[in-house]
Amino acid sequence: MFRYILHTFNELIRKTMKGTNLGEFEELVLLTIASLVNDAYSVAICDELEKNSGRAAKLGVVHAVLHRLEEKGLIKSKLGEATKARGGKRKRYYTVTNTGKSALIKSKDLRDQLWSRVPELTLKRA
Repeated sequence: MFRYILHTFNELIRKTMKGTNLGEFEELVLLTIASLVNDAYSVAICDELEKNSGRAAKLGVVHAVLHRLEEKGLIKSKLGEATKARGGKRKRYYTVTNTGKSALIKSKDLRDQLWSRVPELTLKRA
Protein backbone atom coordinates (compact mmCIF):
# COMPACT_ATOMS: atom_id res chain seq x y z
CA MET A 1 0.00 0.00 0.00
CA PHE A 2 2.82 2.40 0.92
CA ARG A 3 4.55 1.74 -2.44
CA TYR A 4 1.32 2.54 -4.29
CA ILE A 5 0.89 5.82 -2.41
CA LEU A 6 4.54 6.72 -3.00
CA HIS A 7 4.23 5.87 -6.70
CA THR A 8 1.04 7.96 -7.01
CA PHE A 9 2.68 10.88 -5.20
CA ASN A 10 5.79 10.69 -7.40
CA GLU A 11 3.61 10.57 -10.53
CA LEU A 12 1.72 13.66 -9.35
CA ILE A 13 4.98 15.51 -8.69
CA ARG A 14 6.37 14.48 -12.09
CA LYS A 15 3.29 15.81 -13.89
CA THR A 16 3.28 19.01 -11.85
CA MET A 17 6.99 19.62 -12.43
CA LYS A 18 6.62 19.49 -16.21
CA GLY A 19 5.49 23.08 -16.01
CA THR A 20 4.05 25.21 -18.74
CA ASN A 21 7.21 26.80 -20.09
CA LEU A 22 7.16 26.73 -23.86
CA GLY A 23 9.95 26.17 -26.32
CA GLU A 24 9.86 28.27 -29.49
CA PHE A 25 8.40 25.54 -31.71
CA GLU A 26 5.93 24.48 -29.01
CA GLU A 27 4.72 28.07 -28.84
CA LEU A 28 4.33 28.22 -32.63
CA VAL A 29 2.33 24.98 -32.66
CA LEU A 30 0.15 26.17 -29.78
CA LEU A 31 -0.51 29.51 -31.49
CA THR A 32 -1.32 27.70 -34.74
CA ILE A 33 -3.84 25.46 -32.97
CA ALA A 34 -5.45 28.56 -31.43
CA SER A 35 -5.62 30.28 -34.83
CA LEU A 36 -7.18 27.26 -36.56
CA VAL A 37 -9.93 27.15 -33.89
CA ASN A 38 -12.04 24.05 -34.73
CA ASP A 39 -9.99 22.86 -37.70
CA ALA A 40 -6.68 22.10 -35.98
CA TYR A 41 -5.52 18.63 -37.04
CA SER A 42 -1.92 17.61 -37.69
CA VAL A 43 -1.75 18.19 -41.46
CA ALA A 44 -3.53 21.55 -41.21
CA ILE A 45 -1.18 22.54 -38.39
CA CYS A 46 1.86 21.65 -40.54
CA ASP A 47 0.47 23.59 -43.52
CA GLU A 48 -0.22 26.69 -41.41
CA LEU A 49 3.21 26.54 -39.77
CA GLU A 50 4.94 26.35 -43.15
CA LYS A 51 2.77 29.12 -44.62
CA ASN A 52 3.25 31.52 -41.71
CA SER A 53 6.76 30.77 -40.51
CA GLY A 54 8.41 30.04 -43.84
CA ARG A 55 10.09 26.96 -42.42
CA ALA A 56 9.38 23.31 -43.06
CA ALA A 57 7.22 21.56 -40.49
CA LYS A 58 7.69 17.81 -40.65
CA LEU A 59 4.64 15.81 -39.64
CA GLY A 60 6.63 13.55 -37.28
CA VAL A 61 8.10 16.51 -35.44
CA VAL A 62 4.69 18.17 -35.14
CA HIS A 63 3.20 14.92 -33.82
CA ALA A 64 5.93 14.76 -31.16
CA VAL A 65 5.22 18.35 -30.11
CA LEU A 66 1.47 17.71 -30.05
CA HIS A 67 2.05 14.72 -27.77
CA ARG A 68 4.29 16.80 -25.47
CA LEU A 69 1.78 19.68 -25.33
CA GLU A 70 -1.00 17.24 -24.48
CA GLU A 71 1.14 15.67 -21.73
CA LYS A 72 1.70 19.14 -20.30
CA GLY A 73 -2.05 19.74 -20.33
CA LEU A 74 -1.76 22.67 -22.74
CA ILE A 75 -3.93 21.07 -25.42
CA LYS A 76 -6.53 18.33 -25.61
CA SER A 77 -7.55 16.20 -28.54
CA LYS A 78 -10.57 14.34 -29.78
CA LEU A 79 -11.30 12.17 -32.78
CA GLY A 80 -13.55 13.55 -35.50
CA GLU A 81 -16.01 11.57 -37.58
CA ALA A 82 -14.85 8.96 -40.09
CA THR A 83 -15.05 10.16 -43.69
CA LYS A 84 -15.12 8.39 -47.05
CA ALA A 85 -12.49 10.80 -48.35
CA ARG A 86 -10.06 9.43 -45.74
CA GLY A 87 -11.00 5.79 -46.29
CA GLY A 88 -13.01 5.68 -43.09
CA LYS A 89 -10.15 7.06 -40.96
CA ARG A 90 -10.87 9.72 -38.38
CA LYS A 91 -8.91 12.96 -37.90
CA ARG A 92 -7.62 13.90 -34.46
CA TYR A 93 -8.53 17.52 -33.68
CA TYR A 94 -6.68 19.64 -31.14
CA THR A 95 -7.84 22.55 -28.99
CA VAL A 96 -6.00 24.79 -26.55
CA THR A 97 -6.91 24.23 -22.89
CA ASN A 98 -7.25 27.01 -20.32
CA THR A 99 -3.78 26.07 -19.08
CA GLY A 100 -2.51 26.44 -22.66
CA LYS A 101 -4.17 29.83 -23.00
CA SER A 102 -2.52 30.95 -19.77
CA ALA A 103 0.87 29.74 -21.00
CA LEU A 104 0.46 31.67 -24.26
CA ILE A 105 -0.58 34.84 -22.45
CA LYS A 106 2.34 34.48 -20.04
CA SER A 107 4.73 34.02 -22.96
CA LYS A 108 3.31 37.04 -24.83
CA ASP A 109 3.45 39.21 -21.71
CA LEU A 110 7.09 38.28 -21.16
CA ARG A 111 7.99 39.03 -24.78
CA ASP A 112 6.09 42.35 -24.70
CA GLN A 113 7.85 43.30 -21.47
CA LEU A 114 11.26 42.54 -22.97
CA TRP A 115 10.43 44.34 -26.24
CA SER A 116 9.40 47.43 -24.28
CA ARG A 117 12.86 47.57 -22.70
CA VAL A 118 14.73 47.62 -26.01
CA PRO A 119 15.72 51.19 -26.91
CA GLU A 120 14.21 52.27 -30.22
CA LEU A 121 17.58 53.26 -31.66
CA THR A 122 18.99 49.77 -31.04
CA LEU A 123 16.70 48.21 -33.63
CA LYS A 124 16.75 50.97 -36.26
CA ARG A 125 17.98 49.82 -39.64
CA ALA A 126 21.10 51.44 -40.92
